[in-house]
Amino acid sequence: MTSMKKSNSLIESAISAAFHGERRGHPTLVPASAELMLAPAIGEHAPARPDIRPGGKTFNRDLSWLEFNARVLRQAQDERFPVLERAKFLAIFTSNLDEFVQKRVGWLHRQLQAGTLPDGPDAPSPAAMLDTVRKTFEYLEQQQAACFEQSLRPALAKEGIELLDYGQLAPDERERLTAFFRRSVFPVVTPLAVDPGHRFPFISNLSSNLGVFVTEPNNPEQLFARVKVPWGAGIPQWIRVPSVAGREPKKGELGRGRFVQLHELIINNLPDLFPGLKLEETVPFRVTRAAEGAAEVETDAGDVDNLLDYVETALKHRRFAKVVRLEVAAGATARFVRQLVELFQIQPEDVDPSIGLLDFRSLYEIADLPRPDLKFPSWTPAIPARLADRDTSIFDIIRRGDVLVHHPYESFSASVERFIAEASTDPSVLAIKQTIYRTSRDSPFVSHLIRAAESGKQVACLVELRARFDESRNVKLAQSLEKAGVHVAYGVIGLKTHCKAALVVRKEPDGLRCYAHLGTGNYNPSTANLYTDLGLLTCDPDITADVVDLFNLLTGRSRKTDYKRLLVAPATMKTRMLDLIKRECDLARAHAAGQSPVGGRIIAKMNALEDKDVTKALYEASSAGVKIDLYVRGFCCLRPGVVGLSENITVTSIVGRFLEHSRVFCFGNGKANLLDAEWFIGSADWMFRNLETRVEAVCPVTDPIARQRLLRMVEVMTHDRRNAWELRQDGKYVPKRPDAGTPSDLASMGTFDALMADAKL
Repeated sequence: MTSMKKSNSLIESAISAAFHGERRGHPTLVPASAELMLAPAIGEHAPARPDIRPGGKTFNRDLSWLEFNARVLRQAQDERFPVLERAKFLAIFTSNLDEFVQKRVGWLHRQLQAGTLPDGPDAPSPAAMLDTVRKTFEYLEQQQAACFEQSLRPALAKEGIELLDYGQLAPDERERLTAFFRRSVFPVVTPLAVDPGHRFPFISNLSSNLGVFVTEPNNPEQLFARVKVPWGAGIPQWIRVPSVAGREPKKGELGRGRFVQLHELIINNLPDLFPGLKLEETVPFRVTRAAEGAAEVETDAGDVDNLLDYVETALKHRRFAKVVRLEVAAGATARFVRQLVELFQIQPEDVDPSIGLLDFRSLYEIADLPRPDLKFPSWTPAIPARLADRDTSIFDIIRRGDVLVHHPYESFSASVERFIAEASTDPSVLAIKQTIYRTSRDSPFVSHLIRAAESGKQVACLVELRARFDESRNVKLAQSLEKAGVHVAYGVIGLKTHCKAALVVRKEPDGLRCYAHLGTGNYNPSTANLYTDLGLLTCDPDITADVVDLFNLLTGRSRKTDYKRLLVAPATMKTRMLDLIKRECDLARAHAAGQSPVGGRIIAKMNALEDKDVTKALYEASSAGVKIDLYVRGFCCLRPGVVGLSENITVTSIVGRFLEHSRVFCFGNGKANLLDAEWFIGSADWMFRNLETRVEAVCPVTDPIARQRLLRMVEVMTHDRRNAWELRQDGKYVPKRPDAGTPSDLASMGTFDALMADAKL
């Protein structure tokens, strides 16, 4: 938006309306059993129904995305969960909402600034969407604050974990904390004045800050200063109150204690930072900047130096991206808020009053306390039975048949990491190729690839520099690989590389043989313990030949548009998916006419569904009588259950202990037994960006045992009455409840517990 042009009185009037209006009333905790709907269904202060296209054939993407975050919030409200897991879900909710604001609110701001017109006569304007989105996520933040204050904080206190306001401390506790402040915090904190001699300091994205008004003796003029609250650098956000001055907590005490927030400790010791001045007002605040820049780069991927320089420059620009949300502690004066509104050159509507913790991400620290009794039972991924023999080469095992692995139920290190690790040291391996979209800071794959290159193997790695929020890490990773002699490529011109593929070329007695891993998730050992993903290890010559062609596309200048077995976006995937959906339509019509014994059947699992062409094809399939079950964890723009449009479509979202991340597609192909249907796994959601502007790969699964495991996963999700939410045609997500058709062994188990139990067998 443009700079502020309103008078002070108009600004203060707008601030008063936005900051102290009725919609910011006292939060009321909603029971976890309530129906979930971002509309007048939850809470007396709920905003107007957020479906701003009533009666339309699809849901709004942004509001559906916020619906998913509401389901995450429900996990924190669910008192059946261990209390520290609930604390973690409150932190996850904030992390997710921060990402939403950076991406989608930032995008809406750019649309508004550019004067973009609505997409169609019934579509909302960017201004209308911004208003609706703000009201929706601000209401959810009220629910988050209510959950913390009314439920989580008391529950933690019962377990000996007291999260206190500074005013609740005894005088001797304050003395001990003051000593800690002067010893461990004061040297790190830097107050920055704002006046004609001191420019307004740069406020980094998602940082916690204190805005301070002070006056000098005999001078009523209020002066403004900013204090940044340290994050990291060994200083926690929750400070344990020392029980005895100078004594460190004993091992048995680490999981209990009395804690206060770091910014409260600083506030109550501000006289040390502003000696001789009078403190008039102190308010915590936090800014969110738009996520624009490097992630949107579309330049010549063949020009390595140019792309590296461009991404690094864009990253620097992102630090100074436009502020799109200003969170300010409730109770701040209009004068204080106006000061920040003018300094950040934002609108009063961009101010988001914080009625709970300023940054709920700090609860990750509490969730990490050593209290296993207050967490989910620990889970150690099982080693797949086929891979249990470490004395047999993994390549010998794969030659006996494809290996399907399911993380985190099965070990990532014993399967995918082992595949690349053995390849890096196997003297018969001639070449290794791998894509990296996101990985961990200490990724073992990097060291394995470097070791392979240093031993003389041909090693190529496609590093996607434009993976949103991971650009900086990937730039450093690419540079370290290049220094070790790995051939590093950066993808296809104008496309992001999102496929998850690895190729190993091995010299064997009967000639060269290729082995491949194709997965649904990143080559990241950390997230492999938190996200559910699938991977296929295979040496099927038709599939590996396609993988060879895929890497030629990624590292060279191939224009290949046909593949034997893989579905590759943007070349063939969307067309092939639409053809498969149409085939099920034809089968359904033939079955209705008595010309086929079996009708149409589609099962699909993904993170998000938004592509208009796929949605239209699914509606046509439903109208033709195809039974369609969709498992969409995140946002879903398709409206299910509408008579004459989508009455044969169900949409289920599974939310719980792990993040559902795998993508699975099943097309009946006229087979009565789904084991004989066509099954695929891959990296792509049914979104426009995945199907048209990214390089993606979806792989067929033909092994009968692997198909049986995929079918078992679907059956478990179908009967889930613990973690499953059903999307209704009116936009409500409602928890699925046990019924007479629920198998007894799944009646009290959700998807995650059931599949963990399977993995133990």
